[in-house]
Amino acid sequence: MKVNVVERLINKLMRGGTGAKTSGKIIRTKGQLQGKKLKCMKVVENAFDIIEKKTQKNPVQLLVKALENAAPREDVTRVTHGGVSYQVAVDLSAPRRIDLALRNITLAALMSSFNRSRSLHQILADEIMSTAEGDATKSYAIKKRDEAERMARSAR
Repeated sequence: MKVNVVERLINKLMRGGTGAKTSGKIIRTKGQLQGKKLKCMKVVENAFDIIEKKTQKNPVQLLVKALENAAPREDVTRVTHGGVSYQVAVDLSAPRRIDLALRNITLAALMSSFNRSRSLHQILADEIMSTAEGDATKSYAIKKRDEAERMARSAR
């Protein structure tokens, strides 16, 4: 099944949660975006408008550049051998890399917009732009990529 990158970004925004940890991540949307695809489409459309106004570049191309920068190359997996479990570094496939990059970009936007004065589309636009620049100080997705690759290096 082939789904384009922008639609995958929209689908990743349709996450739920009450602020409690969900699979290790804090997702707080108060149910505003759960399954509401039109609302998420508007958020992404507005974010792309902001990106185009600020950078004078194609926002989809900037999103692709952000995905290239935020996609981790290695990850760790748990292996049990003889009753002893330990972590082993593994290379990631291309679809998994894109999936992790999209997840980290949307999680950053969702967590940053919770109980803040700035709206979700403004924060999503800022996250995409800072990730496309490769700025590790501003981008949550780049920080998560670096953390995953550091753990994989230590697990070798």
